Amino acid sequence: MKNTKRYWAAITIIAALPLLAKAATAIFAGGCFWCMQSDFDKLKGVTKTVVGYDGGTRENPNYELVSSGATRYAEAIKVTYNPRTISYAQLLTYFWRHVDPTVKNQQFCDHGSQYRTAIFYINAEQKKTAETSKQATARKLGKTVYTDITPSTHFYPAEKYHQDYYKKNPIRYKFYRWNCGRDQRLEKIWHEK
Repeated sequence: MKNTKRYWAAITIIAALPLLAKAATAIFAGGCFWCMQSDFDKLKGVTKTVVGYDGGTRENPNYELVSSGATRYAEAIKVTYNPRTISYAQLLTYFWRHVDPTVKNQQFCDHGSQYRTAIFYINAEQKKTAETSKQATARKLGKTVYTDITPSTHFYPAEKYHQDYYKKNPIRYKFYRWNCGRDQRLEKIWHEK
């Protein structure tokens, strides 16, 4: 009986280990944050996403300010993930495949520095991995990659109505994404790469 209890206690602990894995965070900017959230939410190992703003200095930015282009903030996504399921390097590969890194200060139909591509690193390891990944992407595409690799200044969550926009407004979201040409352009950039 005593051994049976120990056995089940050990099994319970082993089964819970993946749940105890420390969550990690990555922050990316890839144009419209609605689209980035929709894409990253599909990825196995991602446990949470929040859309918001990073890369500027003003406290408590909001959509109206950021969309004016008068700040250095970019629309961004904070990705919480389980590093036992997916690595930061794998997130970067996924990121590259969902942006056009060959243009500066725009993504698809959205123009301005607030729609630039950026990787906001949180530590030196992320910076090094991002730089290596950027170089590999430039070689693969045979073009200059304009994606900024910069420290996260402070991630501010966007307004509530922007969170999970693609779920709350699926028809408007799908129309926007299609009309913007995002998927069509990504297919041209990454086809057979």
